[in-house]
Amino acid sequence: MRKDHAAIRRRLLALWERPHTLWGWFATVDHKEIGLRYLATAFAFLIVGGLEALAIRIQLARPEAAVLTPEQYDQIFTMHGVTMIFWYASPILSGFANYLIPLFSGARDMAYPRLNAFTYWTFLASGLFLYASPFVGQAPHAGWFAYVPYTLKEYSPGLNMDFFALALLFLTISTTAGAINFVTTIMRLRSPGMAISRMPLFFYSTFTISASIILSLPPLTAALVFLELDRQWGTHFYDTARGGSVMLWQQLFWFFGHPWVYIIFLPATGMISMIIPVFARRPIVGYTWVAFSTVLTGVVGFGVWVHHMFATGMTQMAMSFFSAASMTISIFSAVQVLAWVATIWQGRPVLKTPMLFALGFLLVFVIGGLNGIVTAAIPFDWQLTDTYFVVSHLHYVLVGANMLPVFAAFYYWLPKMTGRMLDERLGQWSFWLIFIGLNVTFFPMQILGLLGMPRRIYTYPAVTGWGSLNMLETVGAFVLTAGILLSIINFFRSMRYGVPAGPNPWNADTMEWETESPPAVYGSERVPVVATRHPLWDDFDEEFDPDDDRVFDEGRVTVVTSPLDAVPISIAKMPDDTLMPFLMAIAMTVLFTALLVKSMGIALAAVLACLIIAGAWLWPEAERQVPA
Repeated sequence: MRKDHAAIRRRLLALWERPHTLWGWFATVDHKEIGLRYLATAFAFLIVGGLEALAIRIQLARPEAAVLTPEQYDQIFTMHGVTMIFWYASPILSGFANYLIPLFSGARDMAYPRLNAFTYWTFLASGLFLYASPFVGQAPHAGWFAYVPYTLKEYSPGLNMDFFALALLFLTISTTAGAINFVTTIMRLRSPGMAISRMPLFFYSTFTISASIILSLPPLTAALVFLELDRQWGTHFYDTARGGSVMLWQQLFWFFGHPWVYIIFLPATGMISMIIPVFARRPIVGYTWVAFSTVLTGVVGFGVWVHHMFATGMTQMAMSFFSAASMTISIFSAVQVLAWVATIWQGRPVLKTPMLFALGFLLVFVIGGLNGIVTAAIPFDWQLTDTYFVVSHLHYVLVGANMLPVFAAFYYWLPKMTGRMLDERLGQWSFWLIFIGLNVTFFPMQILGLLGMPRRIYTYPAVTGWGSLNMLETVGAFVLTAGILLSIINFFRSMRYGVPAGPNPWNADTMEWETESPPAVYGSERVPVVATRHPLWDDFDEEFDPDDDRVFDEGRVTVVTSPLDAVPISIAKMPDDTLMPFLMAIAMTVLFTALLVKSMGIALAAVLACLIIAGAWLWPEAERQVPA
């Protein structure tokens, strides 16, 4: 017997839609709103970090320039690196994952909706905490990897590096909680029938980096806690005169730092693995190999951290092991590149803007990978460590293998998120400006590195002959900025004048394109059932449900499935909207501010407030009554 679908939609809206009030805006736990907030906030940090990069390039455009003082330069390049690596590169991917994973899997929300809201508010609060530092003249100034002993109180007596350590500790709370949420959602909230052999490849990349985050952030947390204890409380973890070790910081930091490289680009490769088949008009070649390569990249990534430390002096055996591991990991990236190229070669490519960004990513990813592999050769690394060659590699990976896929994803999924298509001509102009600007900016850095230009220098004498290449890089940086600005203009223009997108404007194959654009707050009326890897392409009528048995409107709940075969096993009740995550983030902001100024009374009060809020957060809530 068919049901009244208008009544079902009204009931689902009553169950899932937040009040359109200020309280509702702060209290929402809807994964789509949280995902959009992540995207907007991370993109704002991209703009701020980009402006800082322009300031660096203006200072270095000519020899012996004095646009910035040495201390201003140190603060700006540190804030640029910290912002782009921690507050842009990973959170932007979390934004896409938050928005899309429940839609891919047919779930109504993330596994822990309130925890999801908390991760956003702490991400935002930690970024604001970090950016309070320039306003009091105490911005971090020791580079994004903050080597001791320079960061100890003796050499950095202000609050500069306290802001750095506490802001990162604050951010790790958000990142770790988010990773746990993604692992649980992917393992337990997939649609019935979506076995691990049918998952979108984006699931593999997000699961891999989430597991990596859970394992790699504790060493960073320990390193930062030790740094703060040394700076503020007189301990000696890094004081060699009193039995400490400066190498301890490097070991802890890089055990986190190298997996983080894969954390900021593996989800981007997962998005590329979903975009290329759509515009190549065929399924991806080597699905299983790409999935295995993604997971193995994360696993082997934990065995290469010492290649950042070849110049510190250690046994030949130890360096040889990490050199071999660093070269081995390139095999997994090569498998993915070959799969993407084969998919394009055997398909019928359509060169829309998302595909152009994906193709640009392929070229830049290969360049960035190759100039990274050569540094795994120990003698070569000794020659080029701490030169602009390493800066080039870092930016080819971060900008090329993260930002280009992110722009591909924006042009691909924004029609789903906003209901409006972006302008194709403006999109292609934006691509060419970004692609040309990126390579003009970062490729000459390899040459400068080979010529001996060290990184982190404030200026350089004219006799070095580095001026012309630095000027070329500065021009490229402005071209890159113009390309990003054009995409921003395109977005705001499309919100007003864009053509309505419809449910599936790209004729894509995954389940998010089955919903309306933008999706309803509850996702889909029915519990989706998956029988293939390409449910919208293959000959399978997912909507065949003559008696509406899969219509799911009995409360604010979602289906729980088994981890491997996605067999339905139970029903999970989803929590209502609440202010508790927002209030917890405020209390933790007070706590970290109190620790910054060593006000222990306020810190203890903030801890007590966190405990009270946690109790209110976990207090059982009454069942919401919704009219039939």
